[in-house]
Amino acid sequence: MKLFPSFVFFGTDEFATAVLKELASAKIFPSNDISKADLGLVASYGKIIPPTIFNLPKYGTLNIHPSLLPKYRGPTPIQSAILNDDKETGVTLMLLDAELDHGSLLQTRTYKLKAKSFPEVRNDLAKLGAELFLTTAPLWVAGKIKAVPQNHTLATYTKKIKKEDGEINFSQGDTFIPQGVALYQKFLAYYGWPGSYFFVERNRKRVRVIITAAHLADNQFIIDRVKPEGKKDMLYTDFLRGFK
Repeated sequence: MKLFPSFVFFGTDEFATAVLKELASAKIFPSNDISKADLGLVASYGKIIPPTIFNLPKYGTLNIHPSLLPKYRGPTPIQSAILNDDKETGVTLMLLDAELDHGSLLQTRTYKLKAKSFPEVRNDLAKLGAELFLTTAPLWVAGKIKAVPQNHTLATYTKKIKKEDGEINFSQGDTFIPQGVALYQKFLAYYGWPGSYFFVERNRKRVRVIITAAHLADNQFIIDRVKPEGKKDMLYTDFLRGFK
């Protein structure tokens, strides 16, 4: 039985952790010696890796990116796909180069987007990306697969999410997506952080109300539960009665 290629791992957040857990479940673990590793593997790493580092492994450094590149390059591809009400997204295994999510492609896998929150989609894509690495890395090292350049003219880019992006504006419509659907997709995309919230006036103070549970019915955004600032999580109907 051939050994799996040795690799060093670069990752910083929950997506990276989920990838590592999936690899560990397959009894595949990273090395801590980049001068001797066959490969580097990046999964949501929060720093720029210079060429002097990512070119050290004999077969380069691969990157698991949670979108179907060249669509949704940048830091928030999962949230962007949910916000845009895409019907599918996926993961890409690419060869890292010096530009942002720009390198040549090794393999992709598609993923059907349903009514799932960002953490759920993130974990699903991390699992899919780890599986893709497990099947592709041996082929890459053996020279049985080629890297194909991206069509850079089709590239789209995502931006970092700020805390204020989570504020819900119930009166704001959307040109392409029905308002109720757009609000629900925002709730799903920002679930966890920054969260979806709105403000109410109470005793001459502006109170933030976090939406903790919601659903979509007939393209209408239905709030189920909320957590007013300084209060416990409650039914939205109870909240409305208390703020009349």
